[in-house]
Amino acid sequence: MTQTRTRSQGVLTTRGRAFVAAGMTLLVSGLLLGFTDITRIGVLLCALPLMAGIGARRQSLGIEVTRTVQPFRLVPGQTATVTIVVKNTSGRGTRLQLGEECVDHLLGDRARFLLPAMEPDEVRDVVYQVRCQARGRYRLGPLTLRRGDPYGLATVTSSVQGFTDILVLPRVEALSREQPHANAVGGEGTILHMVALHGEDDVAVRSYHDGDDLRRIHWPTTAHRSKLMVRQEDHPARRRAVIVLDSRTAGHQGRGTAGSFDWAVTAAASIATHLSDHHYALHLASNETVAHGRTTQTIEIEDALASLAVAQLGAPQDFDDVLRWAHPLTSTGGLVIAIVTDHDEAVLARTAALRQPQETGLMILLDTASFAQPSEPPTDLTLVLAEMAAGAGWSTCVARSDMTIAQAWASLATVSTVGTHR
Repeated sequence: MTQTRTRSQGVLTTRGRAFVAAGMTLLVSGLLLGFTDITRIGVLLCALPLMAGIGARRQSLGIEVTRTVQPFRLVPGQTATVTIVVKNTSGRGTRLQLGEECVDHLLGDRARFLLPAMEPDEVRDVVYQVRCQARGRYRLGPLTLRRGDPYGLATVTSSVQGFTDILVLPRVEALSREQPHANAVGGEGTILHMVALHGEDDVAVRSYHDGDDLRRIHWPTTAHRSKLMVRQEDHPARRRAVIVLDSRTAGHQGRGTAGSFDWAVTAAASIATHLSDHHYALHLASNETVAHGRTTQTIEIEDALASLAVAQLGAPQDFDDVLRWAHPLTSTGGLVIAIVTDHDEAVLARTAALRQPQETGLMILLDTASFAQPSEPPTDLTLVLAEMAAGAGWSTCVARSDMTIAQAWASLATVSTVGTHR
């Protein structure tokens, strides 16, 4: 990102303040004692820092900053290289300046460097590195430049407005190669056919045969040829999966990367990546996709991870919206994966209703209390909710803080009947 607008602020240095204090003392003493020469020296000492500050602020500062980040999307623990290209666009040379890049504290310390004197149109490159262990969107910038007068009496700070965002994706765990047991629409045995990957004009048609689905009749061609014609997809069919993420603030416990919410986000990212590798068409139902109107759209894995990277806790009504948008998706078939908290029975019942009869539903029920106090056994409510989900036809895993996502997935993917697993 490039920006040339600057904001400047002058500050007296310790030496400058000492000059002003000494000058005021001599000025007052000279006036009281009637010594004109002492008064003049006092005026001079007071005026020097002020004139130095004014001169430094009037110094032309035409700076153009271009900031690039490679790579601009990171995984936790990965290092990114930031390159700042500074160009003097003014018609005058600049003095030695101290540069400081504003960096989010989770990315490390602020980058500080010396920017040598630059002639007009001269370009300088500055390179530094950042690293972060937590997912999220972080901001780099603005760049602050500090310069002083030749006598060290005043310092002028200029902020070159402009910033660049850096995205740290959620951590992704490698899951077992087993796919979830499925015996219904969207599963292994019954594949949900998806037409219109590129639009209906790309669909081939053929004559109608006994047993063809009447919903696949291509009416424009039927009218043209005066006989029934049906759509025949040229593109391979894809199985569909809907991932539902519970982001209620009241439901999650624990803090930061050790909290239940971050565990849930990592689980959603890992499962989405795993299913994408198995060529599932993905839908992500979360606060973020609902807010951006993308819940009903098939989402690519890169966009799913980017959305999960900035996932935040929200109010209970936000999850109500998530469930409302998820219902039309699950009602038309597909694998449903719900990652929910053991917060209350009413919301779990609404979540369980996402699974339609003869469809496959996989539920990871978070034992959130274990993320705050790992030694505590599952509460009665957690066990009741798990049994309720299992009774509604979901294959259910109660996930505690000491369980990995891979272990939770394996317990769901290797079973052949619906049940509860801890």
